Amino acid sequence: MLIFKQAGQLQQYLQQQKASGVRIGFVPTMGALHQGHLSLLRRSLTENTLTVCSIFVNPTQFNNPTDFQHYPITIEQDLQLLLTEGCDVLFLPSVAEVYPEGHIKKQYNLGPLETVLEGAYRPGHFQGVCEVVDRLLEIVDPHVLYMGQKDFQQCMVVRRLLEIRGKATPELRIGDTLREASGLAMSSRNMRLSPADRDSATALYRCLQKVKEALQTVPRAALEQRAQQELEAQDFVVDYVAIRQQHDLQPPVNTGTPLVVLVAATLHGVRLIDNLPLN
Repeated sequence: MLIFKQAGQLQQYLQQQKASGVRIGFVPTMGALHQGHLSLLRRSLTENTLTVCSIFVNPTQFNNPTDFQHYPITIEQDLQLLLTEGCDVLFLPSVAEVYPEGHIKKQYNLGPLETVLEGAYRPGHFQGVCEVVDRLLEIVDPHVLYMGQKDFQQCMVVRRLLEIRGKATPELRIGDTLREASGLAMSSRNMRLSPADRDSATALYRCLQKVKEALQTVPRAALEQRAQQELEAQDFVVDYVAIRQQHDLQPPVNTGTPLVVLVAATLHGVRLIDNLPLN
């Protein structure tokens, strides 16, 4: 595995590879890798000639400085996992490398996606996501970009970013949410849960499943309210349980529109998100 810390050196290498017809897949991460990340990596390795993974904890997408300070850093473990999986290239930049002197901060027109759900609770978050993804795509210029469905709204935001960029590549491929045997969605934040809270956190997925099972017989608002009350009874502080249209995360309008139920809740200081497509 080749490791690059300078954007210019990585660009030069990838341009040489492209000149010989190599197809590049890209898996951006913030480290603290788990099987969800690795499933995206494996898919890219299967579908492309060369796979680039990045590890960069992006400061511009944390609206809560404490959250940024507490984000888990496990670089030695991450390196071993990437080596074991056969990753071709790791991009491991500093903040100054991603946002060099003279970097111009853009404003991305994300429409309603920016202000609903996560956008309402984390102002500026998705502008930061777009800033770093746009910059990483500028550096790597891949044919295919891989992201996980667990961050459903982020995937929709990045899809919108690709529309704004207006380029033929990359193609966005979204991988299914990977779950632990308990049903808990794999997440780097799970490292911050105590063993007891890790067991309690499985209530999120159970609530989503109940929503899906009752969708055809119980009104949407009642389902959302019931799920929120169940979580609050189990010591969660709930930001939202919301049934939305998949493509724009707005409340459902047409009966045939694909839906998703999304949840965000905090358990003893650790904020968790999850979602489940409903059709």
